[in-house]
Amino acid sequence: MENILKLQKSEKISIPKRKLKEHEKAFLILIPFLILISMFLLSPFVSVLIGSFLNEYNEISFENYQYIINSRFIKQSIFNSIELSLVSTFVGLIVSLQGAYSLNKLKNSSKKNVLLFINMLSNFSGIPLAFAFIILLGSNGVMTILLKNIGLIDGFDVYSKSGLMLMYIYFQLPLGLLLLYPVFDRLDPGWKEMVNILGGGSFTFWTKVGLPVMSKEILGTVLIMFANAMGAYACTLALTNGTYNVMTIRITSYIAGEVAYEPGIASAMSILLGGILIFVVIINEILLKNKRGKYEK
Repeated sequence: MENILKLQKSEKISIPKRKLKEHEKAFLILIPFLILISMFLLSPFVSVLIGSFLNEYNEISFENYQYIINSRFIKQSIFNSIELSLVSTFVGLIVSLQGAYSLNKLKNSSKKNVLLFINMLSNFSGIPLAFAFIILLGSNGVMTILLKNIGLIDGFDVYSKSGLMLMYIYFQLPLGLLLLYPVFDRLDPGWKEMVNILGGGSFTFWTKVGLPVMSKEILGTVLIMFANAMGAYACTLALTNGTYNVMTIRITSYIAGEVAYEPGIASAMSILLGGILIFVVIINEILLKNKRGKYEK
């Protein structure tokens, strides 16, 4: 009997360990990322959303949104932001499409050098960009004096709407080029030859084949460029010193301004700005869905 008990104690009872599945391992790896997203994206958004419904007495109401609807000054800032974003996105898209097409026609060595230069330009924004525009196109800027002596410009003011629009278009170009450059690789050179054999020209190729094939990427680029312009703040503030009325400057004036401190209005404008971008995303998805349905038919 004692031998049997000793034998049982000596035996090691092995409990099989359950191995983690692939999706469980992936979820564990994602936990730090989810924590960061919650800390720096979700919690600030929830805080701003709640703050947009609080009045000066910390009572829940729609006073902030009513103030925005009734304020002509705030509605002007919304219109100016949308106008700047739409025009700069449209002009930037046209120039970027032409630039990306020409870039794909270069040799590999030249192409790498140009892409390196574009990458450098894409990081040149904000206050340094505004400072560069002031040096070149300011009242006593190098290019301003040169062009005035030649007689090409008269009365141009870089601190006005036209100067701000020019700067917006400028910082949209590197972004558009980097996003649209890989898209042209999807076009098979044989497609153009087939269109020519069927009696079509370059216009027919681009309208019937080229642009429809690239439509998804082009719409996505439009969305990113529009959001990039709507959220521009540092370069606008540095160039105009806050005198041009746009949404980002108005939000800052209500949350950190010396004249008025209205965090509720600033939160409501932030939610409205996010709502405009979400609306653009929805329109983009609807257009893409319609195009996919058209091709499936």
